Amino acid sequence: MGRLLTMALAAGLLAQQPRVRLPDNAPPPEPDFICPMDKDVRASQPGKCPRCGMKLIAGIPDPAEYPVELQLSPKPPRAAKPVDMIFQVEDPKSGAPVKQFEIVHEKLFHLFLISEDLSYFAHEHPEQDAASRFRFRTTLPQAGPYRVLTDFYPTGGTPQMHVSTLFVAGATPARKPLPADLTPQQSANLTVQLATEPPQPLAGFKTLMFFKLKPAKGEFKLEPYLGAWGHMLAASEDLIDLLHTHPFIADGGPQVQFNVIFPREGTYRVWVQFQNRGEVNTVAFNVPVKQLR
Repeated sequence: MGRLLTMALAAGLLAQQPRVRLPDNAPPPEPDFICPMDKDVRASQPGKCPRCGMKLIAGIPDPAEYPVELQLSPKPPRAAKPVDMIFQVEDPKSGAPVKQFEIVHEKLFHLFLISEDLSYFAHEHPEQDAASRFRFRTTLPQAGPYRVLTDFYPTGGTPQMHVSTLFVAGATPARKPLPADLTPQQSANLTVQLATEPPQPLAGFKTLMFFKLKPAKGEFKLEPYLGAWGHMLAASEDLIDLLHTHPFIADGGPQVQFNVIFPREGTYRVWVQFQNRGEVNTVAFNVPVKQLR
């Protein structure tokens, strides 16, 4: 009773306090400058995101999903044969083709292709044509479904990640369980080791992923690749969950940290890319994720 009475008296005294009113000519409060990709990165003045290198902007519009139409020629594509991919981004309100895009990591359009058995991975950059479509020619190595992930930033909108599926004609290889594999991996001129904290990643909880880089030959000289110290794409074994992210902590040294929240239990194929002395190194790990019980 005494505590309730004290709170009531305090509320009464506060109600009697004069209200502070800003003068009519007072300047508006300074806006926060936010990274459109890493929205937890904020600053009091313009600049670039220290994590992904994107330009900070004063205010981000409400998110809206931009549809992407994919045309293939020939259709259906065939294994080991060239196929032309044409991407058309549409305005979600008018349905009109989007013509202006912001640069994201030094490119207007990022394309990831992943085979169903997770043996094939490609990170490519289609070119914009005169009609503002994005074109890319490739050769897919085997029959079966592929996940197609596109990453782009329409001017006046928000950064987009769009996922679709294409099918390559032919006999689909039998799908096998994905075994855990955290052993060191070697690519063009780097050996990459992985350690996680916690040692057993848990679905729905943050996992710190520490990559230790060693030169496989020559000297070590890590360089930014597409505007970042590294790139990661993680895919669940069933290809339902796809995560594209960049280092949380990196300074050009031999250790790079990514922070990831795996949404579900299962094994995830995690590809990382680093550039050392002008060569892009792409390696993959199979990370088992458990449910907290």
